[in-house]
Amino acid sequence: MAGNAATVRAAGAVLRRGDGRIAVVHRPRYDDWTLPKGKLERGESDDAAALREVLEETGYHGRIEGDLGETSYWTVKGGIPRPKRVRYFLMGALDGCFEPHDEVDELRWLEAEEARDLLSYDRDRDVLDRFLSHFAKTDP
Repeated sequence: MAGNAATVRAAGAVLRRGDGRIAVVHRPRYDDWTLPKGKLERGESDDAAALREVLEETGYHGRIEGDLGETSYWTVKGGIPRPKRVRYFLMGALDGCFEPHDEVDELRWLEAEEARDLLSYDRDRDVLDRFLSHFAKTDP
C-alpha cells in the first residue's frame, strides 16, 4: 500500500555562478528542465549527495553556501507510488565543465527569471523563490 512505501530521499541544489546565473538541466528521459538533484546513496548525507549529484549532472564542483529546505511529492516507479523528499542547498559553482551524457543532455546558465520560465515543475520554482528570498535578506 502506498502509505507504507519507503520515502525516496534525494538532494540537489540551486547552483550559482559568480555572475549570478543559475544552472538548469534538461533530462532527456523525462524531457523536462529541472534543478540538479538525485537520490541519496546508502549511508550518504544530504549535503554529500547534493555535492555528488551536482558534479555528476553538471560537471561542476560546488560549495554549499546555504540551506534551501525541502520539497515533497509523490513519484511512481514500476507502477508503485512512493513519497519523495528532496533537500536543496544554495551552492556556489567552482571549477568544472559540462559534458552531455545519458542522464542530462543540456545545461543552461540562466538569470533567475529565465530559469523560472524554463523550469518544468512548480516545486522547482518554489525552490528558486527560496533562493531569491535568501538574497533579498542578505542585501543591504
